[in-house]
Amino acid sequence: MKVSGAFMPQPVSDMASGFLTVANSGGAADRLTSVTSDISDDVTIHETKDQKMRQVKSFDIPAGGELNLARGGNHLMFMGLKKKPEQGQRIAVELHFEKTDPIKVDLPVKETTYNPTQH
Repeated sequence: MKVSGAFMPQPVSDMASGFLTVANSGGAADRLTSVTSDISDDVTIHETKDQKMRQVKSFDIPAGGELNLARGGNHLMFMGLKKKPEQGQRIAVELHFEKTDPIKVDLPVKETTYNPTQH
């Protein structure tokens, strides 16, 4: 598993979102099952369908494929932030999978409107 393009737009309230891409170069499918971070005790994973967000238990990551968490689509949600991250800081998160060992990732905090076209 390899993570790229991770970022968190600077939050404007006590919740934040996170985005990243997880590439699975292995021969077996896996699943992102949870995310933990020291800035929130309540980090959830959400899918967006028909412009509606809903919390899900996991995201599939196909063998040889990728999971893309991007603005307007699937994403991480950080609820009840213990402190509000500022632009330029890095937020440590740990991604937990069904089969693969956890991966630690730093999410750079970008401006509130940051939206990369491709990461």
